[in-house]
Amino acid sequence: MGALLNTSSTLQCPHGGQVQVMSSNTRAKAGGSFLVRASDTFTIAGCVFAPGGVPHPCMSVKWVSTALRGTVLGDALLTMDSVGLCLAADNAPQGTVLILSTQQRASGT
Repeated sequence: MGALLNTSSTLQCPHGGQVQVMSSNTRAKAGGSFLVRASDTFTIAGCVFAPGGVPHPCMSVKWVSTALRGTVLGDALLTMDSVGLCLAADNAPQGTVLILSTQQRASGT
């Protein structure tokens, strides 16, 4: 069981870009912040990925593995065990999101 992600969780792309979460969840909280769902908006700022010297930064996250049981407002929650792909503007996958920290009070599978 992994700790549930909330809007205060710290996430990064593999190239050091910071993931910013915009959640529409206004009902369920853990650790003082709203829980994060797979359908929320995840944008990435500050990615420095530049293969061959050509900038191709990560821009968003698409979640491919979520909590199996937990939902809020009908959508799957995310945990420390969830897997998200960092995508460029052209939707090219550029690695998995790094989940660096989250609250530790609530967990799910």
